[in-house]
Order: sequence, then C-alpha cells, then structure tokens
Amino acid sequence: MSNIPAHLPPQIAALFGVAAMLIASSASAQNSSRQELKSPAQFMSITNSADRSRAIFDEIGKIITHPRCMNCHPAGDHPLQGNDQHEHMPPVWRAETGHFEAACSGCHSEKNTTLYEAASYRSIPGHLRWGFAPLAMAWQNKSLREICVQLKDVKLNGGRDLAALQEHIAKDDLVGWGWNPGAGREPAPGNQEAAGLLVKAWIDSGAECP
Repeated sequence: MSNIPAHLPPQIAALFGVAAMLIASSASAQNSSRQELKSPAQFMSITNSADRSRAIFDEIGKIITHPRCMNCHPAGDHPLQGNDQHEHMPPVWRAETGHFEAACSGCHSEKNTTLYEAASYRSIPGHLRWGFAPLAMAWQNKSLREICVQLKDVKLNGGRDLAALQEHIAKDDLVGWGWNPGAGREPAPGNQEAAGLLVKAWIDSGAECP
C-alpha cells in the first residue's frame, strides 16, 4: 500500500515515490554490506577456556577495528571519517591537547540527517551525545591485544568494571550508532545485541587478551 497522499499533483507524487525508493535502496545496500559475526556458541568447541576467550576477543576485534568504531577513537587531535579513515573535514581539534574545541553540534544534530542535494557524502551522522573519545581511550595504531588490555583498565575505559563494560557495549545507544550509521556508510559487523553477547562470553571465559 502506498503512503503517498492521494491529493498530491502527479509530479509531486512522483518525487515522493523516487525519494521512497532511494531510502529503501539505501537501507537494502546497508544491510547487504553488513559483515556477520560468529555467535558465542560457535566457540564452544574450543575446550580450553583461555584459548576460547582469546578467540572470542578476536571476533570482537572485527567491531573494534571497524571504521565506524575506530574513527571515533583516534590517536591524534582529529576524529576520522570514512572507510579510508581520513582526518575529519572540516577540521576539528581536541580541547584536551590545548586546541580550541569546536562544538560538534554545529554540524551534527541529535540524529542522522540524510542529504538529498548533491554532495560527496549521503548523510551527516548524529546523536545527542555526538563526539569522539578522549585520548585515554584512543585505539588507533594499537594492536588488538593493546586495545584489549586498555578496555579492561578502569583508568582508561571510563571507570567501567567488566560488567559495566559489557552493559556499555550491549546497550549504549551512542555505541549502537555504529550499526545504524546513516545512508552511505557501511555499518559495523553484526549488530549491537550480538556484540553484547560476545563480550559477555569473553568475560565469562576469563576476559583473556589475544
């Protein structure tokens, strides 16, 4: 059934139809590009719990090292953009390194904004708490083991114990943006529920690092 109002002139109705097809096409392309994750059950054949824990974290690493997550955990003064992880344009700096910090809300609203005019990108990402992680939480240029050790350190993970870390990954809606990044962006592998289950299984098997 069409949701286009019947009283609209044919030309306007056609534009509505084109816009609807573009949105549907974008959603379909985003879903088809999504990389799936293994479930915790697929690691149960690894009988040694420490080895199983490390293998599970390797799977979690597919999320952590994906541009949707890594771009907001840069090691430099600027957040990153795109799958090629180039520096944010227009330039944005960290306040904590002595620079003037521009408010992200100047361009980013409380939700993703799809663009319909000509541009080199198809949407502007958004969230009420949009921003990038402090230097203490930087992941860029680190090995998966280094990131794992950092994630377990309450001094470097926002003061979270392992239970709070799992809750953060499984339920925080800003983290969840990585799986719903807006038109034109490849989502992080799997989905937030799958990520939460993997993190729980990693913790339950000893929270070992690769």
